[in-house]
Formats: sequence, structure tokens, C-alpha cells
Amino acid sequence: MLDSLRRIVHEVNNAPDLEQALTIIVRRVKQAVGADVCSVYLNDFENRRHVLHATEGLRKDAVGRVRLELGRGLIGLVSERAEPINLDNASAHPRYECIIDTGEELYHGFLGAPIIQNRTVLGVLVLRQHRRRHFAEDEVTFVMTLASQLAGAITFARTSGELARLQHDGIPQRFLPGLAASPGIGIGTAVVVYPPADLDAVPDRKPEGLDSEVADFKRAVKNVANDLDRFAARTQAHLSAEDMALFDAWRLMLESDTLIDGTLSRIRAGNWSQGALRDTIAEHAKVFDTMDDAYLRERASDVRDLGRCILMHLQNQSAAPIQYPPNTILVGDEISAMQIADVPRECLAGLVSTTGSGSSHVGILARGMGLPAAMGVSDLPVSRVEGREIVVDGYRGRVYVSPGPAVRLEYQRLAADDAALTSELQALRHLPAETTDGYLIPLYLNTGLVSETRPLGIEESAGVGLYRTELPFIVRDSFPGEGAQMANYRRVLELFAPRPVTIRTLDIGGDKPLPYFPMHEANPFLGWRGIRITLDHPEIFLTQVRAILRAAIGLDNLQLLLPMISTVSEVDEAMQLIRRAHDELLEEGYQVRMPSIGVMIEVPAAVYQAEALARRVDFLSVGTNDLTQYLLAVDRNNPHVAKLYNEYHPAVLRALLQILTGARLHGKEVSVCGEMAGDPLATFLLLGMGVHSLSMGAGSLLRVKKVIRSISKARAREVLRAALQCEDAAAVRRLLLDALEAIGLGALVRPGR
Repeated sequence: MLDSLRRIVHEVNNAPDLEQALTIIVRRVKQAVGADVCSVYLNDFENRRHVLHATEGLRKDAVGRVRLELGRGLIGLVSERAEPINLDNASAHPRYECIIDTGEELYHGFLGAPIIQNRTVLGVLVLRQHRRRHFAEDEVTFVMTLASQLAGAITFARTSGELARLQHDGIPQRFLPGLAASPGIGIGTAVVVYPPADLDAVPDRKPEGLDSEVADFKRAVKNVANDLDRFAARTQAHLSAEDMALFDAWRLMLESDTLIDGTLSRIRAGNWSQGALRDTIAEHAKVFDTMDDAYLRERASDVRDLGRCILMHLQNQSAAPIQYPPNTILVGDEISAMQIADVPRECLAGLVSTTGSGSSHVGILARGMGLPAAMGVSDLPVSRVEGREIVVDGYRGRVYVSPGPAVRLEYQRLAADDAALTSELQALRHLPAETTDGYLIPLYLNTGLVSETRPLGIEESAGVGLYRTELPFIVRDSFPGEGAQMANYRRVLELFAPRPVTIRTLDIGGDKPLPYFPMHEANPFLGWRGIRITLDHPEIFLTQVRAILRAAIGLDNLQLLLPMISTVSEVDEAMQLIRRAHDELLEEGYQVRMPSIGVMIEVPAAVYQAEALARRVDFLSVGTNDLTQYLLAVDRNNPHVAKLYNEYHPAVLRALLQILTGARLHGKEVSVCGEMAGDPLATFLLLGMGVHSLSMGAGSLLRVKKVIRSISKARAREVLRAALQCEDAAAVRRLLLDALEAIGLGALVRPGR
């Protein structure tokens, strides 16, 4: 059966449409299992019925005509239970209903397997036998496996309108779910892009000439650097300087010793340039793939993209020119920044990717360019959408393929509303983030990349609330020295002076190891990371702290932040090392000052010791992403449990309150720097709790400011009190949506009801 399964799966995946896929399934499954009948019923939820869509063994004229009321008969029972039902004599079952039009009164044996996608039963795959037959366990698993293969095709057919045409109904208003990466509404024509070169297809081969292979590789790297410069110049008019710093990061990766020297050493070891590049890219990308931090993990796709660009030049390829229609929706399994830059900005209306998240460079660029984007739309069959009309709902991460008139009209209206909202938000520039009753709450920026030019797109920030220091460490093949680190920190401190900049000390560990500092742990989520590793290696910590303190000389806008704190002893030890670095620098003649020092609250242990921690430091900063993950025991990047991750969970809200209570006892301020800080819905809660500042991505600043300037702190407290009475996250979210709608700002988080 395994061979049959492989062949059938291959045929189904290559079927041109749903009708062909269903025909293949019923014919081949009937044959493989030795049944007398195989049929597929699909659930029509809008009309509340089960519809016979394909059969091998029943009357052909029954297809499309036989329709059971939803929930009726054994088909309805399989759908309700969402599990297979195996009966040797179906007619004896109390839920059995005979449908004479199909000729099925002649059959006894029955096996029904649900077709499930995202917890929804889409239909039932049915086997029937003349004689009494209880199907064997391996036959049941065989049928269940094939039913799962149909689920994706059915989901796409519903969304694209193909299924509606088969049913002779109106086009259903279905959507493909993904991750909201950049807000906005995009309506346009799908243009599918794909990688121009395949690293995985490159074989090993001995170099014909060592010097020529080395020269070819260096020339290819230089050509890619030129391409990056050209794309950066083309995109500059549409991006803030902060977003343009992404190109600096790619150049840094491209020119890193790990990439250059690693490939050259493999060439000299006896592999040709293409094979050497393949292995170097795979090794470098693997480092990022294993990281827990979503932002850093997404850098693996950047490494692979750079590798493909170098390979394309090594293979003397040039991408074929693409004709971009007005309102292009760029679609792909993995879209690169250079593919985005290749589209004339006036033609680009949105992005859809089957992989990635809002933390990917593509997601960051989309937000910087104001492009609606949905990432991780895994159910989208990219090869079948070229030229189709697509709607991208960047607020909810939804994608509609070939939308019906009603869907199109509604989203056109929402797009017009969205344009009006964007214009309204621009009017908030340079106004204070102040409530209607006079409470001012500073809005800071989260960043890890800052270019040398002034960040015109982020002038709204009161400073930097979280500066990540990991990337310069990761793209090297050794620890950066004190001087190199100091130059980097000096740039960001000067750029924002006199506004404060909070620099987080190195937050690496078992889940995101450095290429030159490997570690292997069974459970990296709870392993050697953050402050734990830097305290175990004080030479790393002292070098970084010295660099940071030196960078702040004469600017006095530095704040220092310690990550992954779980015990007060870690804070005590870190403070001793910071004072030691400070005293050493004074002895060496540097006019350094002790900065304000804070700790990140991101594990439950720190929540319960908030008072003790506040006694030791100047401020607390809550990383709600990790705190939520650890409180709920949910890996938010695991698709099986990601839906359980919710920052509105009552446990998260009560943890935040406990942190604030502990901080107030010692008069210390509390900042929130996780994704929750940039969520307009959560603004009610954080204001009501009395959080002192918020730190977020640049794209969220004006939206959060709009909420702050539209409510009073007293109203925020009322909403908070009501939220604390809720017993689940869904109820809290509904409450917040109603509160936002009541002040006319529902469009900030969703395009209409």
C-alpha cells in the first residue's frame, strides 16, 4: 500500500484542478483497497449540505445532484465526529439513510474518513462494499492519509471559486489564512516569482583550475554587491533610512569572513566554486534556522537569498525580465527583497508569501514601504495563481483568490477607508503621545539596525527602547573587538541624541548560537542563553559593556538593559561587572558615566521577584513575547500550538500588573517592549495599568499614538477593570475591539467588521 500511496499522492499533487484530483482519488483508492465503491462528499457550509462530488461505483449522474442536509446520515456523523467510521453493515446503524438515487442500497460495508484542514471537516471520503466488510486498520490509515492530501486542494478550490463553479453556486467568500505582516488592503493581479538559481541542485565537482574558481567566486560576490547597491538606490525614495539599513545588513552578510573565507577554503579543499558556495550557505543558514528569536531566525532566508544571487552570477544567468501590470500582487514561496525592488513602486500593490513572518526582512520592508503583506499563507498553491485577481488583507493575514463581486466591492470600500485613515495618521506627526486628560506616554523604537543617515521615517520615536546587539556578532566568524563594537554603538547613540537609547547586552544562547561559539542542548528554550552565557564568560560581557560605555562619552543618552534575568543573583553579579568596567575605563582616562540600568522581565520567575529586581536597578522592561510564551508554555512559532499563544490571556495581564506593583514600591518605571506595545488594542490595557513607556516597530508608532490621543487614562482604567473580569483571551479581545470601535478607530486593527 505504501507504493500505491506514493503514486496516488504524486498524481493528486499534479492534478490541474480539483475535479481531476477527485477523479484520481476515487478511481485509484477503489482499486488499491479492493472496494466496490469510492466516493467523495464535500461539505457546502453556506447552503448547509453534503454534496456528492465524485464517485467510482455509484451512478455517475448522481454527481452534483445528490445533496444531504448537513449533519444527516453517516456522512453527517463522520463530519460531526471528525474521525473515521468503519461499519461492516451500514444499514443497521441508526444514523444510516439510504439514498436510492445513487444505487447504494446494494452495499453493506462502509468506511468514511473525514477530510480535515485547520480543524474544519471539509468533506468525507467514503468506501462501500457489497458484502459485509470491516476494513482493516492499515486500510483505514491509508484512506485517512489520502483524505489529508485532498484537504489543501479543496481549501484552495473554495478560495479561488473553482469549487463554487463545480457546484453551480455563487462564488463563496472564503479566504486563505496567513500571518499579518504589514497592515493595509491590496487588490490586484498575481505575479508569481521564484528563485532564479537552485543551490540544492548543485552537485559536487572537482575544480578545473583553482585560481579560476577563486576568481569566479570573488567576481560573483562583487557583482552581487553591485546589485545590492543598485537595488538600494532604486528603493531609497520609498524607504526610511532605518529600513534602508537592511541593505547594510545584507552587505555585511555578503562580505562576512564566514561566507567569503568559508567558500574559498572549500574551493581549495577540492570542490568547485558552486559546490563550495552551496555548503557554505547551508552551514551558515543552519545557524539561523535553529534560533528561537523570530527576527534572527528569519535571517536564514536572507543568507539563502544571497547564496542564490551569487550562484546566479557563477552560472552566468540573468533573470528574464518580467512585465509587471498595474496593481501587482507579488506572490511566491520565498520572496526576496531584490525581487521586491525589481517591481516599479507605482505598480506594486501587495505581497503574499507561503513562508516567513512579520519578522522577515520582506515583512520589515513591506511595512517600511507601506505595502499590505500576508506571510506564511501555507495553503496557497503558488503555481496556480499567476494572473488571477487577488485581495491581500494585511490586517488579518488573509488572502482571497479570484474574489467574488461582493468580496471585491467590500474590500474596495475598505481600501478607500484605509487610505483616508493613513492620511489622518500622517497629521499626527510631531504631536505628543498624550491622552485627552493630559497623561504623556513616550513611544520608543525597537531596532537592531541603524544606518549612518538620519532616519526620517522614524522621527516620531522618543528614542530607542530596545536596541538588539546580536546581529553584528552573528555575521562574523569571531567575536568583534571592543573598538568595532564601540563604533557601532556610537553610531546609534549619536543618531538619536539627545533622545535616550536603551542598548540590550548580548542575548545569544543555546537557541541562537554563534557560528564560532557552538553549543548543543536538548532543550534550548530553557537553556544556556542571554545573561546566563555572558556571566559564565565575563570576558565577553566586560568587552561589550566597555564598548557601550565608551560609545556614550559626551552624549549621556545611554541606558543599559540586561536580558533573560531569572534570579536576583544574576543582577547582582552583572552590576558588579558593569561597575568594574566603569572603574577600569575611568582609570584608563575615559570620561565615562554610569548609565541607567534595567532588566528585562521575560520569564515567570522574574515576575514574582519584580520588587526585588526593582530595588536593584533603575527600570524594568517587559518583553511580552517571551513572557507570554513562557507563561502559557506555548512555542508561538510551532504551527500546532501557535493559536494558543495570546497576549490577552488573563494570566499575562495579571503578570503585568504584578510587575508594575513591584516596581511602584521602589518608584521605578516600567516599559513594555514586546509586540504587545505596538498593538493598538493593547494600548487600553497598558495605559490603564500605568505603564510608563512603550517600545515598538516604526510602523506601529502612529497607530498607537492615535489611540493614546483619542482616550483618557481614566477610560483606559475602566476598560482594564472590565478586561480583568474576563476569563479567557477571546473575551478580552472582544472587549478591546468594542472599546476601539466605540471611539471610531476599529480600522486600526481590522478593515471593518
